Amino acid sequence: MLELMITVSIILIMAGVTLMTMQPMIQKNHVNSAYDTTLEVIRTYRNMAITKSNRFIITFAPGTVGPPATAATLTVQYWGTGVPVAPAPVTIATYKLPTDIQFGVIAGFPTSAATVPDGFGAGATALDFDQGMGLGSQNYIMFMPDGSSQDTLGNWNSGVLYLTRASDLYSSRAITVFGPTGRVRGYRLNNVSGTNTWVQQ
Repeated sequence: MLELMITVSIILIMAGVTLMTMQPMIQKNHVNSAYDTTLEVIRTYRNMAITKSNRFIITFAPGTVGPPATAATLTVQYWGTGVPVAPAPVTIATYKLPTDIQFGVIAGFPTSAATVPDGFGAGATALDFDQGMGLGSQNYIMFMPDGSSQDTLGNWNSGVLYLTRASDLYSSRAITVFGPTGRVRGYRLNNVSGTNTWVQQ
C-alpha cells in the first residue's frame, strides 16, 4: 500500500510539473488561435462580399476577463438589398475566441499617430472603426460587393481592433481594415530596441 501511494504521488507530481511547463505553450496557442480566427473571418467575408455580390457585416464583442470570463465573439450577418427598404440583417455565423483573449487595450501600447497600426486611432480603444467619421469608434465593419468596408450610413469604415491577454503585453495583436479598398493587415506588438512597436505580420 505504501509503495502504491508513493507511485501515485510521483505520478501526480510529474503531471503537475508537465502542466506548469506546458502552460505558456497553451497560452501562446490561444493567442495564435484568436488572431488567426479573427483575421480569417474578416478576410473570408470580404472575399465572399466580392464573389457573391452581397453585403456582410462583422460585429465584434469584446468579452470580459471575469471571473467568470466570457468569450470575445465575432458575429457575421448577411444584409440583403431591397426596394424601397432593405430587409433586416440576418445572422449567419458566430465565432468565439478563447476566454483568456479579449478585444482590449492595455498599458504599454504605442499611442501616437506615427506608431499605431496604419495610423488608426490612438491605441486607447479596443474596437475603433469608422476612423475620421462622425460616428467614430464603431465595433463593426461591413464589406460591400466592391470589397470596400463601409458603415451603415455609407461612409468608408477604416479602423483597427486589438486582441490581447490582459496580463501579457507582448501577446497583443492588431488588425486593421482600410475602408476604401477593404485591405486587411495584421500586426504583432514587439519590443524593438527597447521600444514597443507594432510589426506587420
